Amino acid sequence: MPKGQPSVVPADGLTTRQRRNRPLVAVHTGTGKGKSTAAFGLALRAWNQGWPVGVFQFVKSAKWKVGEERALKVLGETGEGGSVTWHKMGEGWSWIQRNVADGEMSSEAAAREGWEQVKRDLAAETYRMLVLDEFAYPMHWGWVDVHEVVSVLRERPGTQHVVVTGRNAPRELVDAADLVTDFSKVKHPMDAGQKGQKGIEW
Repeated sequence: MPKGQPSVVPADGLTTRQRRNRPLVAVHTGTGKGKSTAAFGLALRAWNQGWPVGVFQFVKSAKWKVGEERALKVLGETGEGGSVTWHKMGEGWSWIQRNVADGEMSSEAAAREGWEQVKRDLAAETYRMLVLDEFAYPMHWGWVDVHEVVSVLRERPGTQHVVVTGRNAPRELVDAADLVTDFSKVKHPMDAGQKGQKGIEW
């Protein structure tokens, strides 16, 4: 695909502009490092375009400090690009008053509640870019129904781009997505006994 030119022009009845601006579902999966990092890079591009961005972090603990979170939140507050809203399952989600850490809501229930909010936001067209970080895990574990996810994403209104990250992305999601990247590990410092470090892992 040199210079961004597609190798195929489908007979779908769409104009070049319509096809170019079609909202995408992207999936970042595989055993390699960088799935979330790449998704947050797309969120940064969306912010630069002035799009409202919604990040939903499934699975990851509230104790984990993700460098991109602070950077995107600060950028979202500048008023120069789009707004940025960041939700963490590990913090009990931002729209409910229950505390997941106190055992009031199981991880499975919290994942389902996160998905319910994503559905509400998709229906309301709250964001132009949604990052569903580590959302492949709740589907893989059977906490969230993958067939429902595929159906909701397929029928979403407007021009909302959705990025799903995580290992073991279900085949149904992969088949339905427009853009799928498999991050495969070739080599990693942990293989040589080196733990994660600031500026690289967080």
